[in-house]
Amino acid sequence: MAEIVLSTLNAKYIHTAFGLRYLMANLGDLASRTALVEFDLNRRPLELAEALLKHEPRILGLGVYIWNVTQTTELVAILKRLRPDLCIILGGPEVSYEYNTQPIVALADYVITGEADLKFAEVCRRLLAGDRPPAKIILAELPEFHRLKLPYAFYTPEDLAHRLTYVEASRGCPFSCEFCLSSLDIPVRQAPLPDILAALADLLDRGSTQLKFVDRTFNLDLKFSRAILEFLLTRYQPGHLYHFELVPDRLPDELREIIVRFPPGALQFEVGIQTFNPEAATLIQRRQNYDRLAENLRFLRQHTGVHIHADLIFGLPGEDAASFATGFDRLLAFQPQEIQVGILKRLRGTSLGRHDAEWGMVYNPNPPYDILQNRLIPFAEMQRLRRFARYWDLVANSGNFARTAPLIWESTPSAFASFMQLSDWLHQTVGRTDAISLPRLMELLHQYLVRERGLTAIAVAESLLRDYQAPGRREIPGFLQAHLPATQSHPPVPQTSTRKRRQDRHLTGETSSMKEMEAER
Repeated sequence: MAEIVLSTLNAKYIHTAFGLRYLMANLGDLASRTALVEFDLNRRPLELAEALLKHEPRILGLGVYIWNVTQTTELVAILKRLRPDLCIILGGPEVSYEYNTQPIVALADYVITGEADLKFAEVCRRLLAGDRPPAKIILAELPEFHRLKLPYAFYTPEDLAHRLTYVEASRGCPFSCEFCLSSLDIPVRQAPLPDILAALADLLDRGSTQLKFVDRTFNLDLKFSRAILEFLLTRYQPGHLYHFELVPDRLPDELREIIVRFPPGALQFEVGIQTFNPEAATLIQRRQNYDRLAENLRFLRQHTGVHIHADLIFGLPGEDAASFATGFDRLLAFQPQEIQVGILKRLRGTSLGRHDAEWGMVYNPNPPYDILQNRLIPFAEMQRLRRFARYWDLVANSGNFARTAPLIWESTPSAFASFMQLSDWLHQTVGRTDAISLPRLMELLHQYLVRERGLTAIAVAESLLRDYQAPGRREIPGFLQAHLPATQSHPPVPQTSTRKRRQDRHLTGETSSMKEMEAER
């Protein structure tokens, strides 16, 4: 039994609820009376209610996010029918802004807006003492890091072995990009360096191999970020992966010198470029130096083993489909291992809505509040872009087709236009963007490259087979056997580490594809 239960629905099992662990760490003497119960979106609300009520809690704290608000609203409604006396407290970014019209807020007893690391414990103490706060909406004061107990002891051995380990060295963002909630999180605050290094040492000693830093601007304070990178380099072991989100135009020599010393695949940088259109960037108040950004991307690809995950957003005010295509081709020329084609979302609390009238911005009223159309991109074209993003993730970003994917746009004026042709063809052929098995997708790519691009069946089949066997598979998909020479041997590629499978696929395909197809991107 637990008087307090902390819970949320993670998007996937591999994710961990970082915010709940902060709440646990800062409950003080209440921690022993509290249970942390995580679920993922595959669980049904009735099952969730049953699992939570088994603890017989007096207080239930729920983390509400854009990906789980629909299911969590249903869960809260069920719980209030079954246990009207259960005090339900909501927190998280989805309920921290524009909460007056949200059904889930109407159902709950309290909402703590902002960073609730310390405020949640305060509210729980009052409730357990019989002192109910009079106001439903409770504003959490911005906590300083030196007052917070760090949450890393609440990662279990199972978490460290099978799930992502989220860490943070700072909170906040100095920029004011209108599409991003982090633009509201000012000022930037850093964790005490000795404390975060001690926490990292403990996580690594306990077996963590993947550390994902959630800092929005890890490379903002160069002395601070360099100290962390130097520490991680001293503790690096084969199979480790460290993920950071970087400001793409800020990579001075002090950081370059340490980055080049990491082995290939040890570092993954998420660089949010979002747009190469200066007018669109100005409209959304995004500041970046494109010349410096380009030079930094070239440096990372030519002189380091960093795995680059670059972000672009379509649907921004002031940018049409042609401009986005130009930016996509420009980014692809820098050869990042992954390009995340994101869909603009109008998140609660952001100032993006000020463009609605001028640019005809129309958003989905339901989570994730993604753009449906605007003055420059009608709904039908926006749907094409949405399918492009999904197929790009399946084909290019997955790493399953490191050698074959470049054949789609090889020797064409525009990689974007070439992949859009594939995207349109796939949609016409299968009519869906999900539930396409890997063998089926391979067969579709073979058909397209042979029939539509005019490539030879044998060459495409051999390329697909090498991609398929790269992770260590031994079999040959049945449809390929008809296109391969009967006398040709196809030995499997030795198995590599599975902890970074998606990244490993990019790395194993890089040598041949990059040298053979220099103009691919």
